[in-house]
Amino acid sequence: MSTVLRVELRDRIAVLTLDRPERLNSVGSRTVALLTRALDDLRDNDDVRALVVTGSGRAFSAGADLGEIESFTTPWQFRAFVERLTDAFALLEEFPKPSVAAVHGFAFGGGLELALACDLRVAEHGTRLGLPEMKLGVLPGAGGTQRLPRLIPPGVAKQMILTGEPIDAERAHALGLVNELAEPGAGLAAAETLARTLAAGAPLALAAGKRLVDHGLGMHLEAAISYERETVAVLFATEDRAEGLKAFRERRPGAFRGE
Repeated sequence: MSTVLRVELRDRIAVLTLDRPERLNSVGSRTVALLTRALDDLRDNDDVRALVVTGSGRAFSAGADLGEIESFTTPWQFRAFVERLTDAFALLEEFPKPSVAAVHGFAFGGGLELALACDLRVAEHGTRLGLPEMKLGVLPGAGGTQRLPRLIPPGVAKQMILTGEPIDAERAHALGLVNELAEPGAGLAAAETLARTLAAGAPLALAAGKRLVDHGLGMHLEAAISYERETVAVLFATEDRAEGLKAFRERRPGAFRGE
């Protein structure tokens, strides 16, 4: 029987795998609950420095669980479902450790919204990414209409949202939606390699870097630069900063402890 979501620890990386291949890893309430629990557990695990989110079988995720959605009889039930998805994806976006989505096959609807909540994305050649909700008479409701146009040109985002048509990994990479391309079957390995590069960084600086980019984008430039200045001043007082300088002088990798 499918576990819905598997969590594996691999050399300072936590790999979260959507494990519902018989339903193309559709995201339902159980998946959301397990994802939320996993993120809560991993937040304070000092042995984990980065996350990889992937899917089992032939696709990353086909999106939200339509079977569960069809069981709703009122708009309020649907709203509560969307709110659970939104909260879980926000928890991932705000997670203090960097995350990488390893996308293959296709990432549609809620599946793409999950990938959008990650910091970085690796996609295998031939992967399709889209928000097809318009074809069902609705719209993306777990961040898709807001995160997508913050990552690619708004006009392209509008076209994807309003037509429901997907784009392929190659175009997504050209647009900046996908950070790295990988050969078919090699996406997870490429994502883990990228995650290990991230995990080698200083934990406090990694968390601060995420905050500066995510929060600074919504600030006036002058205020954002002031926020940056104050943040790096605080980092200067950390033991990791001293270790980083020492490691640079000794021409070795830094042994960062998050202190």
